Amino acid sequence: MISTAPLSREPWGMLPSGETVHLFTLRNAHGMRVSISELGGTIVSWQAPDRAGRLADIVLGHDSPADYWESKAYLGALIGRWANRIAGARFTLEGIEYNVDRNEGENLLHGGATGFHRALWQASEEDGTLVLRLESDEGDAGFPGNVRVQVRYTLDDAGELTIDYRANTDAPTPLNLTNHAYFNLAAHAGADVKGHVLSIAADAFLEVDASLIPLRRTAVAGTAFDFREPAPIGARLDWPHEQISLVRGFDHCYVLREAPAGGQAERPVREVATLYDPASGRSMTVSTDQRGLQLYTGNYLDGVRARNGGAYAQYAGLCLEAGGFPNQINMADREETISRADKPYRQVTKYRVDVRG
Repeated sequence: MISTAPLSREPWGMLPSGETVHLFTLRNAHGMRVSISELGGTIVSWQAPDRAGRLADIVLGHDSPADYWESKAYLGALIGRWANRIAGARFTLEGIEYNVDRNEGENLLHGGATGFHRALWQASEEDGTLVLRLESDEGDAGFPGNVRVQVRYTLDDAGELTIDYRANTDAPTPLNLTNHAYFNLAAHAGADVKGHVLSIAADAFLEVDASLIPLRRTAVAGTAFDFREPAPIGARLDWPHEQISLVRGFDHCYVLREAPAGGQAERPVREVATLYDPASGRSMTVSTDQRGLQLYTGNYLDGVRARNGGAYAQYAGLCLEAGGFPNQINMADREETISRADKPYRQVTKYRVDVRG
């Protein structure tokens, strides 16, 4: 019998170490279900209706915890301590140079080989929400400071999944967290995201070098990167642009527009992107309080293990990852990425899925 409780818990599988991994499922009043694993805080499944009311999974995923443990695709995972890349896997903080885990050539990617995506988080239910907690000790992947992280997942009856990130540290340390869910609103085997229509509230993006380290901020106007008005993704992937050729698609951070000044001490949450699949009618709206949004179109999903023993292909899903800028710890505006004992980390990002007629 399927539980109608807001949050249920069940054993899911085992890691190679023999540890049992559990799956937690949030439900709303309309039958939408989001399943999250304590391994990596991973969004494993998101069952959402199409315009005919048929439920299907709109995120990419693997079959078992062991598959996630072995994978390097970060499907649905919480990413930390640093989402995206740090050039040369090093930075200087308060006069001390730190060398962190080099797990992508000379660079750090997504927190290193033993980042948050491979951790077993402590999970609990609080008022119908899923709360995940993790302790990251000083020296993890080479980062300074002891960090205590809490991430709260909440699903409401409007189909909005809120991810509320908080972290405290006892010493200055860079923090940049995100979720790496791959979305495909068509939600059926063999479909890619080329037919999806995307909009992003950004007037500029960050051009990158061959290692995907930002080079400069560039205006989107007149380029394939201009999603200020909704545009089909497939047509933009075919656009002759050296940045698209360089990475086989989009893997770039957009510089999001700031919300209108309102005298708030913290940056407010505002709508920053929409994604729409005309075939199914499913639509997703992304809101965040962050400055950056990484668009990744699954350029290297070829052969990645899929559900039911299958394999994904290029462009099978796309990520819209809210956070700071790649390598920002080595940029002029680095200070905003540094958390301190008196300056805890906070981020709120929301994904709302509904249906258009």
